[in-house]
Amino acid sequence: MQLMTPKRPVFPFAALVGQERLKKALILNAVNPLIGGVLIRGEKGTAKSTAARGLAELLPPIPMVAGCPYHCDPEKLELMCDACRRRQAQGEVLPRRDRPMPVVDLPLGTTEDRLLGTIDIERAIKSGEKHFEPGLLAAANRGILYVDEVNLLDDHLVDVLLDAAAMGVNVVEREGISFIHPARFILVGTMNPEEGELRPQLLDRFGLCVEVTGLHNLQARMDVVARRLDFEADPEEFAARWLGEQEALRQAILTARELLPRVGYGADTLRLITAICLDQGVDGHRADIYMLKVARTLAAYRGRLAVADPDVREAAELVLPHRLRRQPFSDSEMDENKLEETFRKHQEEMEQRRLAQPQPEPGAPAGDPDEVQLIGETTVAPGATFPVKPLDMAPERKTQKAPGHRTRAKSDDRTGRYVRPSLHQTGPSDLALDATIRAAAPFQMVREKGNLALAICEPDWRYKVREKRIGRHILFVVDASGSMGADVRMVETKAAILSLLIDAYQRRERVGLIIFRGREARLTLPFTHSVEMAQRHLTLLPTGGKTPLPHALKLALEVLKQEKVRHPQDVFLLVLVTDGRANISLGARGPMAEVKELSAQIKTLGVNSLILDTEAFAPCLDLGCLPELSRIMGGSYHSLTSIRAPEMVARVEAALR
Repeated sequence: MQLMTPKRPVFPFAALVGQERLKKALILNAVNPLIGGVLIRGEKGTAKSTAARGLAELLPPIPMVAGCPYHCDPEKLELMCDACRRRQAQGEVLPRRDRPMPVVDLPLGTTEDRLLGTIDIERAIKSGEKHFEPGLLAAANRGILYVDEVNLLDDHLVDVLLDAAAMGVNVVEREGISFIHPARFILVGTMNPEEGELRPQLLDRFGLCVEVTGLHNLQARMDVVARRLDFEADPEEFAARWLGEQEALRQAILTARELLPRVGYGADTLRLITAICLDQGVDGHRADIYMLKVARTLAAYRGRLAVADPDVREAAELVLPHRLRRQPFSDSEMDENKLEETFRKHQEEMEQRRLAQPQPEPGAPAGDPDEVQLIGETTVAPGATFPVKPLDMAPERKTQKAPGHRTRAKSDDRTGRYVRPSLHQTGPSDLALDATIRAAAPFQMVREKGNLALAICEPDWRYKVREKRIGRHILFVVDASGSMGADVRMVETKAAILSLLIDAYQRRERVGLIIFRGREARLTLPFTHSVEMAQRHLTLLPTGGKTPLPHALKLALEVLKQEKVRHPQDVFLLVLVTDGRANISLGARGPMAEVKELSAQIKTLGVNSLILDTEAFAPCLDLGCLPELSRIMGGSYHSLTSIRAPEMVARVEAALR
């Protein structure tokens, strides 16, 4: 991947219409990169990438040590790599040059080697030296690292990114080398929630999160269209029109950077922040830390030397919402009533202390460490839980499982994590240089080297064995006919499916949803990681009409065929939830004859199948015979005489083991 060097003016940051919270979050990260980056969630076409690239154009060039691959700051020792520090310690005057603020794109297909850096193969072969070749994290140092669709990036790469963003350094321990270099960058991740969510553990690592939507004000939407067309017609002239606003923003950011180290906070501010986190029920302590960082940065941006309560309130709006979700479908918004109550109690306590003793100066120590006072602490009973065991589909290729990890399999391409070397090459050439060099080392005294420092022969070659998570796809085919509306059948069916969706969310499976009722079947939700969308469709699902089961199986067959072509190595499960009362046919034949024929075709695809019979009276009626269909599909069947959601989930778990 290469640095993005625009050949034409970028749409000015100051010219963006609306999206004030998004612009605020980006500016705060520009003032203080240690905030931890920003995750931008929103629908397509809401200026997410335009804002990120506009921020880079807004910021001034950065001074750097000429020739340094990490773009070290020539004036700040703490931001230098080890090589620049040694040169300075030896009395050398470090050469310098200015460099435009870099923006590095991280593609979804990037490898761990490309991201972190690796050993320089050419130099190792020619000179025998283990020389580090920098990766994308080095290129992004002191710049912006932009990750589009971060929710689709491999989890282990997201972990590495967020660790580096939090620590400001990249630590590499691989291929026989140990290396540390500065990696302080503004991390900007974007995602469309329709494509699936990040796991809560990864969401928590982003300092800030903002939700962006399309503008609903008529005049604002008109301004968006007009400005965009003006920019496309004459980018240079349009950019020139906004030079004044751009320069004002630039100076405000530079001034805030200088002021930030001097911004203080009092014990009351720290008490308020921790009380808010306690009252909102936030897990862990990252929220408290980031709220204080953001509040100090807001104060600096507004030209103040002390944090005020309004800074804390704004910080809470940026730091807390994405940390409140513990399960899918749960509320991710702050409880505004609790927030107001926390501020009210805080102000009352401040007033009481003010009357009792002098107010401490801003920046004073946070009081007696032995004092324990939890403001607004509440204890609530947990709601009813619905535990779901891991859904282990029978995979089509060899996998291995480790405690606490998802099912993984050997990767047949060069993607995935390098786990060990092997003597045998099983896919595209992917040489394990570290293992190859170790294998060749004992024979160097007896080999002809020529001009090479290291002689390597074919028996020395070792290849990387990589692992990646197996793609898992669950297609729910749900009967919504009139007979399903009887008693509490559909209520419990929905509860069971939503419980399974929680497990799919935690394990990053893709889910699809087909609903059939009346005279048709519809693909309500194509395969997606967004289980929230499936939840919305299920919640609003009405019942009524006849049971077009042949239509549902025909549509399921078409969908599964398409997905199998796109993902031939992945694992698929068809979950059919119905009472089996098929009474609408595709053609002239009877509906059950069509259903049996389609079931046989589904079996030829090699997908796992599970039929859940919701008929409350008998497993097989004249109108439908689901046990026979299950035998034809080669899957599992269960008849439930007393429908309860936990029982249904248990049947699914048993079928997938």
